[in-house]
Amino acid sequence: MNEMTRIRASLGTGTARLQVDHDEAVLPVAQLRDVSSARRTGCPFHDVREMLREVGLRPTRQRLALGWLLFAKGDRHVTAEMLHEEAIRARFPVSLATVYNTLHQFTEVSLLREVAVDGSKTYFDTNSSDHHHFYVEGQNELVDIPEASVTVDRLPEAPEGFEVARVDVVVRLRRKTGKA
Repeated sequence: MNEMTRIRASLGTGTARLQVDHDEAVLPVAQLRDVSSARRTGCPFHDVREMLREVGLRPTRQRLALGWLLFAKGDRHVTAEMLHEEAIRARFPVSLATVYNTLHQFTEVSLLREVAVDGSKTYFDTNSSDHHHFYVEGQNELVDIPEASVTVDRLPEAPEGFEVARVDVVVRLRRKTGKA
């Protein structure tokens, strides 16, 4: 069992529960991943094309390729740089600027969720449902926290003319030092 598997396994033992209300809308990404969905054709590019059309994005060559790279591997957390490297390895030459633009476009239509870890590191989560994250310092890895493991009891009152859009909790982890 590797270290991240151990972390993920140990995180599932929390007893608190999430108390943030949210709607359970079925997003096109969920339908893309649902193997039993009658809407899936089995052709990844066709399925990504339909997903993009459903959210009002034109299925350009870049969006199709990057969408396929993002969503074909299930729920995951990527940076623009990581996705850019994957695209290059897949022999899909695309600029880093195009990757950033596409990630932000996908975020605007709720296909992705942006998770800012600090001022210089932003991850894009293919699981756009309401959930929280562990950030493993030193490994630069983001890990989902099981849904029922975080409790948010009280939120501050939003200023006049605003409403709370969502609550993001990022819990930073680091290895314990050997000192007792």
